[in-house]
Amino acid sequence: MKEYNVAIVGATGLVGQEFIKILVQRSFPVKSIRLLASDRSAGRKLIVNKQEIEVRETAPESFEGIDIALFSAGSEISRHFSPIAARSGAVVVDNSAAWRMEPDVPLVVPEVNPGDIERHKGIIANPNCSTIQMVVALYPLHKVNPIKRIVVSTYQSVSGTGAAAMEELNVQSKQVLEGQTTIPHVYPHQIAFNVLPEIDVFLDDGYTKEEQKMVEETRKIMHAPEIAVSATCVRVPVYTAHGEAVWVEFSSPMMTDDAERILVVAPGVKILDDNAISLYPHPWMAAGTDEVFVGRIRRDTSHPNGLVMWVVADNLRKGAALNAVQIAEEMVKRDWIKPREVAK
Repeated sequence: MKEYNVAIVGATGLVGQEFIKILVQRSFPVKSIRLLASDRSAGRKLIVNKQEIEVRETAPESFEGIDIALFSAGSEISRHFSPIAARSGAVVVDNSAAWRMEPDVPLVVPEVNPGDIERHKGIIANPNCSTIQMVVALYPLHKVNPIKRIVVSTYQSVSGTGAAAMEELNVQSKQVLEGQTTIPHVYPHQIAFNVLPEIDVFLDDGYTKEEQKMVEETRKIMHAPEIAVSATCVRVPVYTAHGEAVWVEFSSPMMTDDAERILVVAPGVKILDDNAISLYPHPWMAAGTDEVFVGRIRRDTSHPNGLVMWVVADNLRKGAALNAVQIAEEMVKRDWIKPREVAK
């Protein structure tokens, strides 16, 4: 079996840690692995498949001999280092928003548009976490009955912001329960026992950047620029996994039984939908798993062609690291990437 030299940029972050776990869990054919991060994290040692590996500072020479570079270090780092990595011969799979809407950069969810990978020019973009789980659930239905409109409200966990946000939720929860005053640092307001309808920056039209991402990315991934999409993205005091209430208008009526028959065999989807025993997806059960869970599937009472559902997935895994590794797996499976000499 061919093996590949892999670099992880942002190896000490939440998604970087998931990259490491998933590569091992899925037995990705790794010949060597290079862990990269900022100068603050350089020198740290992480365990990869029972071996201790030192984290190096990301530098232009970091990508020599690398076949696949998995990036999750923010847009600024990706903008700077992704082209350098690509020129060095690596294929970059970038988890930031830096390249997603560039016309010549594929934006890929392997369950939806794996063929787009082939046209890459050295960089492949990983979509936004909230977009990924939604299109995995909707695309199988769209292929049968074209979607005209999507309205989605998200319930996004704090791990989407990072480790500092998880710690802030920890600290604030304790402070509230002890009757102390909370002072927010990561978010503009207290997140403990609260919900904040603000993810990323506000735009001139009143939407946030996160909401705009869901609109633009959905159309690009599904090759459906005509779909009308409206999103409201909300941060909730949950550690891991995002929930989404999704309303879909199809070209013609879609029966719930038909939707379930389609989704039960859809790649990456698992249906949990039995009201009699309160069986439906929720973040606590989805955390640490790889599927996109769908439940509460029902006809929309306000539109004859409408369907409503509840979609949940682990934002660090399927919403980020797993999707990127699946892209790499697709390249390997289709022989779209050739291993090089051993990385130093």
